[in-house]
Amino acid sequence: MAQPVGIKDVARAAGVSVGTVSNVINRPDTVATETRARVLSAIDRLGYVRSESARQLRAGRSRIMGLLVLDMGNPFFVDVARGAERAARDAGLGVMVCNSAESVGEEAEYLSLFAEQRVRGVLLTPADATGRNIESFRRHGIPFVLVDRVSEGTTECSVSVDDVAGGALAVRHLIDAGHRSLAYVSGPPGFNQVRDRRTGALNALAEAGLGSDRLRELPTERLDVAAGRDAGARLLGLADRPTAVFCANDLLALGVLQAMYAAGVGVPDDLAIVGYDDIEFAAAAAVPLTSVRQPAVTMGALAAEMLLEETEEGSGRRHEHRRVVLQPELVVRRSSLSAR
Repeated sequence: MAQPVGIKDVARAAGVSVGTVSNVINRPDTVATETRARVLSAIDRLGYVRSESARQLRAGRSRIMGLLVLDMGNPFFVDVARGAERAARDAGLGVMVCNSAESVGEEAEYLSLFAEQRVRGVLLTPADATGRNIESFRRHGIPFVLVDRVSEGTTECSVSVDDVAGGALAVRHLIDAGHRSLAYVSGPPGFNQVRDRRTGALNALAEAGLGSDRLRELPTERLDVAAGRDAGARLLGLADRPTAVFCANDLLALGVLQAMYAAGVGVPDDLAIVGYDDIEFAAAAAVPLTSVRQPAVTMGALAAEMLLEETEEGSGRRHEHRRVVLQPELVVRRSSLSAR
């Protein structure tokens, strides 16, 4: 394999010192026109490309922002990444996107990678509910912002959605439609988002004078379509099947919808379904899915802007950590519009 062309090769070809080549690259106005032209010609002829990583290490400033999400197979996190990338690009930075796949171990490995690469900062949706990975990463002194999670027990910035309010929106809608027996397909119980959405659901039941026994919880190991299909199969096996189901995200809801369709159970007439996130596929489902919308692109952009503000040099401003909580919105479609 051919060795990459280095700055010494350019200096030798142009008959100048390494320092002169460096000046042509970084401070061209300090180099005589004829010399500068000779160096640029050598750069073009040899195909020299500056080592950005080496320059960043010398300067102690990276132009890369890390983004670590729970599941890049979930379009919600794709939208978060779009928002973050847009804000980073406007600031002249790139984004290194990594996927923990809801794994605590993989999250730890990627956080170590970010530390090794000395990224400018990290946008993080944690998979580790214990906070140990965050504590370990904090020792590196790299700023980070939590995304889709409130910064409980931490001083760092965070951008999230009020999931308690979102859960209440979903179940209040189902109660208003006449449902009194509901299920919650909840996902892994260790995630704050899952717990908060359940709290909101129970709050809506209490507001309506209904007990918590009206909400049957069906936890799943993951937050994907396959887990939703499995939960749907369990729903079908219940002797006293609920008339409505609220799912902790849209992928679970789509899986439940698939299971009902395969079993010949009508949605929404036999079972109403409400999801969460309002991903693009929600509106395009065979039965368009009612969902609680999260402003995912906005979340990603805000988180990136907060990180850029914290890592900005020479602004003269003292950064203050803050917690931004956005409000969800219920988007009603056919999956929950049964007449009862």
